[in-house]
Amino acid sequence: MQVILLEKVAHLGNLGDVVRVKDGYGRNFLIPKRIARRATAEAIAEFEAKRADLEKAAAERLSAAQAQSEKLSGLRVPVSQKAGVDGRLFGSVTNHDISEALGKQGFTVDKSQIRMPHGPLKAVGEYPLAVSLHTDVIAEVVVVVAGE
Repeated sequence: MQVILLEKVAHLGNLGDVVRVKDGYGRNFLIPKRIARRATAEAIAEFEAKRADLEKAAAERLSAAQAQSEKLSGLRVPVSQKAGVDGRLFGSVTNHDISEALGKQGFTVDKSQIRMPHGPLKAVGEYPLAVSLHTDVIAEVVVVVAGE
């Protein structure tokens, strides 16, 4: 299936690119989330008419993400969790817990934007994590897990 991208997609293409994707990926993910449209002649013509507006909106989202990244970079996020004597947690700290802790500090970050490459945190300590605010903007935060 060929689609025209309405915004930048990591590992796929930029705004306005006509790319070939698997049918299920296009039908079930890209098109329902309004990230892409089927690449028909009328859709391409309509896209070219709206291209300036879409590029302006994408630039605004990028600048907002960069501004939020400057505030977030190097931020220490405290999270407390019940822990045993040896420092292991009863349970774990997930991206949902980190998203809530950032919300308490005044930042609106969705849990899907928090990158945890080694999975949930299961011990007391400091962990550097990445927050993907945009496909081009990634902020580094330090999560400080303290035992109760």
